Amino acid sequence: MSTMLWTSDAMAKAMRAATQGVLPEGVTGLSIDSRTIAKGEAYFAIKGDVHDGHAFVEAALKAGAALAVVETAQRAKFPADAPLLVVDDVLAGLVELAYASRARLNAKIIAVTGSVGKTSTKEALRRVLSAQGETHASVASFNNHWGVPLSLARCPASTRFAVFEIGMNHAGEITPLVKLVRPHVAIITTIEPVHLEFFSGIEAIADAKAEIFSGVEPGGAVVLNRDNGQFARLQKQAKQAGISRIVSFGADKRAEARLIDLSLHATCSAVHADILDHDITYKIGMPGRHMAMNSLAVLAGAALLGADIARAALSLSQLEAPTGRGLRRALEVGHGEATLIDESYNANPASMGAALNVLGQARTGPHGRRIAVLGDMLELGPTGPDLHRGLNEAVTANRIDLVYCCGPLMRNLWDALSTGKRGGYAESSAALEAQAVAAVRAGDVIMVKGSLGSKMKLIVSALEKRFPGKAAHEEAV
Repeated sequence: MSTMLWTSDAMAKAMRAATQGVLPEGVTGLSIDSRTIAKGEAYFAIKGDVHDGHAFVEAALKAGAALAVVETAQRAKFPADAPLLVVDDVLAGLVELAYASRARLNAKIIAVTGSVGKTSTKEALRRVLSAQGETHASVASFNNHWGVPLSLARCPASTRFAVFEIGMNHAGEITPLVKLVRPHVAIITTIEPVHLEFFSGIEAIADAKAEIFSGVEPGGAVVLNRDNGQFARLQKQAKQAGISRIVSFGADKRAEARLIDLSLHATCSAVHADILDHDITYKIGMPGRHMAMNSLAVLAGAALLGADIARAALSLSQLEAPTGRGLRRALEVGHGEATLIDESYNANPASMGAALNVLGQARTGPHGRRIAVLGDMLELGPTGPDLHRGLNEAVTANRIDLVYCCGPLMRNLWDALSTGKRGGYAESSAALEAQAVAAVRAGDVIMVKGSLGSKMKLIVSALEKRFPGKAAHEEAV
């Protein structure tokens, strides 16, 4: 039996909504997608970039939605007996419900932003905190103007810890979202040249991320990357925002969450660290130096929320990569096996470098090769061609054997590659698909990555279809 998340009365009051039809006592969840809505949930008819949710109200109710939230201007489209909450603007109504959700919470709240590593850090926090109390965290990458309020409005009143991811690609976007969430702790993973199309430079990106300080609760704390070139700038802005508890993480000797030693393995890492004067050795169930560095922030953040550090460190061994963000699959190729590393969800120069490092650490089978299948990194502005060309350094440093490229920007990397490393080039992922699939042999490790707009998931799906396999098992350290 699902627990009630909101009573219909509380929803109507929070959103100042008119009611229509016979409303249920309450709802078990909230959804903006009529295709995946569960019985008993409330459906919010949000207007998206492509579709207007009002077109799917009927389908949502038919699928078992307890009620639908619609705008006044469109209420006449629906039967008089349809169970509706009617508001002037559906997204604004969702934001109002999020405010009401925050007001009723007694939870310790942590928010994560940064140029790279937001989702994996959020997922690591979810993992370590949920072992110590009821924990709510935003699903997938729900980190924008509708994702954050939806995640907050979905937070049960009984929650002990809540974790929210906050993203942006323009200045001014984080401020309203963090004022909704009002975290006790805020983490900025790192500042990197991402979304440069919309910013004058990396300092401007740091300033936009620093907006997260404006919503931190009085007496709250921030966790900042001491190894990052923007640390001093962020530290100064945190102080100006009235935050006195500033905890830094990194390999820097002055970091309060400090890396002492790191042993990288093909599918995991072993870390020795000093976290707020606790000497801890632990294992992370995901590979890569970037994961190890962000684990320092995770443990510092968890400790600042009152969680037990030793138990939190133990939980990190159970980390698994989400789909599209480093998930591994074993592909059955002939009488052998190849490994697919699915990094198709998104890409920028920092995460691309990290993914190539992980591929460089990956263990191949006999005669196996390390193959990178790369699509364009978008939103980089005029520096895009240079940043793509520059990936050749990481390709060489990580002993990548073959590179397949697609998209006009990746042409810059393709031209820079030594002849022996050139696998194939095409204008789009669809055009590259056949070449990439044909290249795979037993023993190979294939990593697929690109910005969401590059549609690299097409190649991942084609590989999984051609070589059915299973999720790759983690090896022991």
